[in-house]
This record gives sequence, C-alpha cells and structure tokens, in this order.
Amino acid sequence: MTDKVKYWSDLSEYDYDTALAMMQTGRFLYVGFMCHQTIEKILKAYLNTLSNESAPFTHSLTNLAKKSTLYELLPDEFKDLIDILEPLNIEARYPTHKERLMKSLNKERYQSILEDTKKFKTWIIEKL
Repeated sequence: MTDKVKYWSDLSEYDYDTALAMMQTGRFLYVGFMCHQTIEKILKAYLNTLSNESAPFTHSLTNLAKKSTLYELLPDEFKDLIDILEPLNIEARYPTHKERLMKSLNKERYQSILEDTKKFKTWIIEKL
C-alpha cells in the first residue's frame, strides 16, 4: 500500500469512527456528513491505487466513483447510497434546511445509512 493510499484509507476509517460517535451522541446530521466523508476518502484511496497523482479536489462521490472506474461495477444499493450521501455533505456544512432534513432522516434511517456506508467502504477496501 502506497503512502497516499494509506493516508486516504486511514482518514476514511477515522471518519467512519467519527460517524459512529455522532450516532451514539444523537448528532444525526453529522452521521450523514461523516458517512459522506468516509466514502469520499476511500474512493480517493482507490484512485491512488490507479495512479500516483493526487486525488482530485472534489467532494462529488459520483465523480470520484466514475473517475475510479468503479461506478460501472457498483451494485445498485451503493449507487443509491451515493445519491443519499451527496446532499448530506452540503446540508451538514451549510444547513439552510436543517429542520427539513432532520425530519426526513430519522434515527433509524441514519442507522441504515451508517450500516450501508460500512458495507460500501468494505467493498472498496477489498479492491485496494
């Protein structure tokens, strides 16, 4: 594993652990944000297995998955998760619709997002 791959993999794991901590404390909006960060960083780790170039400066999970050539291989459940996580990156940082978002994604839904994030992260790690 190259230094860059390890760097992004370690950050992804740290962000996932942070998502777990946010779940335990009931900070659900940040569970979604940290799940997004988890997948973003593991995709960047995978990109660094393909090239030694720096990972692109983007937060778009769709763009990262497509650039990594993984998008075509993704099961529908992971494509669906990307669709769920994409807006959570922005909404958590700039919560103009925080109340609406909090109502639409309850504790059970965030638990599901957390579990799906772990599955997706593991799927990518197996390809590193």
